[in-house]
Amino acid sequence: MITKINGNLFAEMIIQGAQNLSNNAEMVDALNVYPVPDGDTGTNMNLSMTSGRDEVQNNPSSHIGQLGKAFSKGLLMGARGNSGVILSQIFRGFSKALEEQSEIDAKQFAQSFDAGVQTAYKAVMKPVEGTILTVAKDAGRVAVEKAEKTDDCMEIMEAVYEAAQQSLDNTPNLLPVLKEVGVVDSGGKGLTLVYEGFLKAMKGEKIVAQTPKLDTEELFNDEHDFHGVINTEDIVYGYCTEMMVRFQPGKKSFNESDFRESMSQYGDSLLVISDDEIVKVHVHTETPGEVFSFGQEFGELIKVKAENMREQHREVLRKERANQQNEKTKNVETAIITISMGEGISKLFKSMGATHVINGGQTMNPSTEDIVNVIKESGCKRAIILPNNKNIQMASQQAAEIADIEAVVIPTKTVPQGITAMFHYDDQADLDTNYETMTSALVDVQSGSITYAVRDTKIDGINIEKGAFMGLVEYKIVVSDRDENIVLQKTLDTMLNDDSEILTVIVGEEAQQTQIDWIESYIEENYDEVEVEIQNGQQPIYPFLFAVE
Repeated sequence: MITKINGNLFAEMIIQGAQNLSNNAEMVDALNVYPVPDGDTGTNMNLSMTSGRDEVQNNPSSHIGQLGKAFSKGLLMGARGNSGVILSQIFRGFSKALEEQSEIDAKQFAQSFDAGVQTAYKAVMKPVEGTILTVAKDAGRVAVEKAEKTDDCMEIMEAVYEAAQQSLDNTPNLLPVLKEVGVVDSGGKGLTLVYEGFLKAMKGEKIVAQTPKLDTEELFNDEHDFHGVINTEDIVYGYCTEMMVRFQPGKKSFNESDFRESMSQYGDSLLVISDDEIVKVHVHTETPGEVFSFGQEFGELIKVKAENMREQHREVLRKERANQQNEKTKNVETAIITISMGEGISKLFKSMGATHVINGGQTMNPSTEDIVNVIKESGCKRAIILPNNKNIQMASQQAAEIADIEAVVIPTKTVPQGITAMFHYDDQADLDTNYETMTSALVDVQSGSITYAVRDTKIDGINIEKGAFMGLVEYKIVVSDRDENIVLQKTLDTMLNDDSEILTVIVGEEAQQTQIDWIESYIEENYDEVEVEIQNGQQPIYPFLFAVE
């Protein structure tokens, strides 16, 4: 029986909750409804929770209020993606409720869960039931009810975890898209894993970090050694490409030696490690898409990554030049901070007046702290933030709220929206006027994109196969097919009509010139009144981004 919880016990609960989420992050990722390559829920929640845990470990205290404050700060600053931000808000309210206490009893413990729910719901402009919010709400309600019957904090936590599980199982009944795809809510699952870790810690159980069957710490290393590379152009194979493939019955039989020999045709710096279930691959290549397609011949892609090493090398050179010149970030009166997912897009934003560009996007969601740090380093008096991705909006809003200066977030959900907003920026106007003008302009642009599916699924009546191309219009999948031209045609036909005037095509790293030529010819033959503009965005994952005005 536990009648009181102090900072020491709460710290252990946080550590175990973070570890449980970390161990299961890939499983949570797999619950995501849309099969697009993105900064998945499990990954974002894990990084957010880890930031909270680190702050707790760096600021130990037996005073639960002080420890909760450290936890809340770490979560707040490390929050990534909408799921990470909501998680940070849940525990922001939770910690706020106990900040004056050195230790708490069962009733206070229960009320903290409910306080977290209230804070999280207020942070979301349009709360959707059947999500992490519902799971938190149902668990919080049960906690308060249970506290009327017991003084045992352990019983409260058991009731919270059980209620969270039941609520999670019910999410498909509240959110039709979950039922269609056949999954529970991924954010709700992540929260349930944290609560499970809390309970285990209270029982004195320790969750051991799950080490992969394969020792791949050096294989999946984000750092690249550019020693001796003077010119970016000297890099022959530009994309550090990694994948994990889970073998599947009915797919091509795997032989490591033959597999390695076949993989060698795609590039250099090849590493292949396998066991009976999984093969992990690292290769430097010019064609990441072909590498992923080859891997799918053997089974299911469960982890993919492609990094532009030329861009990383350029960044190294930029930093070296900055260090040599001993320059600091140039101060600006108004910081215009935009998120970019490609070098060409970054250049375009800068040419339109953006003062600071944060590299990130669909596969790499910047944290609240990343955005706050840019604001601080700019020395600005006011800031305008353009997230350019719906999964970065909440972190951007959180950064604007905690910044020391006045800041606004233009609700750009796509890169084309960001470009449109920047076009309407007026350096002579005040902050409120620019916010109104830039936000109003978003209704004049329609966004579309081409990418590939990372798993089989069926959504909105469309059967989607792993590796097939997908066309999205405003985040809604409108077509999927193995033939890229079919996907291009359907996507463009969905976006264009008699009122369309301009089609902007933002070309990604993996786009082929034949497809670019096809787009131009198709528009000329079928929409001769539409002007086509081609921009070299160099974005990963998305061969094409479209904007129609």
